[in-house]
Amino acid sequence: MIEACVVGASTGGVAALRTLLRGLGKGFRPPVIIVQHSAAEGFSLLVDLLGEACALPVREAQARESILPGNVYLAPPRYHLLVEQNRHFALSVDERVCHVRPAADVLFESAAEVWRAGLVAVVLTGANDDGARGAAAVRSLGGTVIVQNPQEAEAPEMPAAALRLAGADHVLPLDQIAPLLNRLSGRPAA
Repeated sequence: MIEACVVGASTGGVAALRTLLRGLGKGFRPPVIIVQHSAAEGFSLLVDLLGEACALPVREAQARESILPGNVYLAPPRYHLLVEQNRHFALSVDERVCHVRPAADVLFESAAEVWRAGLVAVVLTGANDDGARGAAAVRSLGGTVIVQNPQEAEAPEMPAAALRLAGADHVLPLDQIAPLLNRLSGRPAA
């Protein structure tokens, strides 16, 4: 059973994330932690858009905040979001990774060190290769990687890069990812 879920998305990610979150059951317990590449100006709107599509509370992750089950967290703009061993968030202004900050790679790698086999990483649509190195770290530490089928992604580069570098445990159309996450969490009903 999964303990946490991390998600990386970029170009086309808002619509993809709304579809993904809409499919998660109200009782979905693993925390969902998201990196969506976006400009700072529209970030509060992004939180609202995702919150409208989801039965779970959606909010911006805060430094030193305890990560709670049944919540959806978004990486704030301009900061890398990391998970610490005590399962609290940390923010960083370290160099951009894959030309972006926040980067899915940074989140995935730190979360893999904490949850190991209990972690699921999801790589969605995007126009760069962010998430590929992080997906490799997740798999190397026993976690599960789900990649959106690049052929149906609005921007196929991100899922394709993850498949090239890390492979995947599941390559799925977007609408089949949430049902799988529900099953992996022990909550089959959306």
